[in-house]
Amino acid sequence: MQPTGAYTADRTSALSGVPKSTIHYWARTELLVPSVSVSKVKLWSHADLMGLRIIYWLRQQKTDVAGAEVPKTSMRAIRNALGRLRALEEPLWHPEQVSIWVDGDGGVLVRGPAGPETLAGQTLLPGAIDLIAPFETREGLHGPNLAVPRPDLRIVPGRLSGSPHVVHTRLETRALFALRRDGLPDTAIRALYPYLTEAQLSQALDLEEQLEANLAVRVAA
Repeated sequence: MQPTGAYTADRTSALSGVPKSTIHYWARTELLVPSVSVSKVKLWSHADLMGLRIIYWLRQQKTDVAGAEVPKTSMRAIRNALGRLRALEEPLWHPEQVSIWVDGDGGVLVRGPAGPETLAGQTLLPGAIDLIAPFETREGLHGPNLAVPRPDLRIVPGRLSGSPHVVHTRLETRALFALRRDGLPDTAIRALYPYLTEAQLSQALDLEEQLEANLAVRVAA
């Protein structure tokens, strides 16, 4: 999978739903190194966002459909899952058409628009999670859907460096949020962008408020 999208630590944490201190720790220990840039300004890819969700979820104690406790997945299985994620071919998983899942054993599965389509004919197991779907952590972070964060918003790895934007435009949600933070009322923002609907502006601001709230969550060291 080609690394597409380019997210700073703040954006990576807010979008993935994984605490920033955690993603930095995993980068230092080389569990998941930023695949776009490892220099002073570290940059993570869209695939990295899903990788972070894989690590976080698999390292947790889980409960199966029968209510029985499932132990944490081994680090070896986690590293294997990350390797499977990296091996996916770009055409296989267009975010608006395909969901990528991971099961409790670290198996990576793919479901396509026509139904279940897996890498090796596997069956999707109960309890597997969709890595693109909204993601919540025990610390209280709420990562959005990584393809369609709101009905009129999109995240496309190869477009605008993977920045959330209004569908069919190049208008990034963070640009709209910056205007609101600078004091512009909604009517003035929409006057700047006549093609922007009231609903689209509302969704953009709502998403950015969610991402800001993720960064405001205090995580114990």
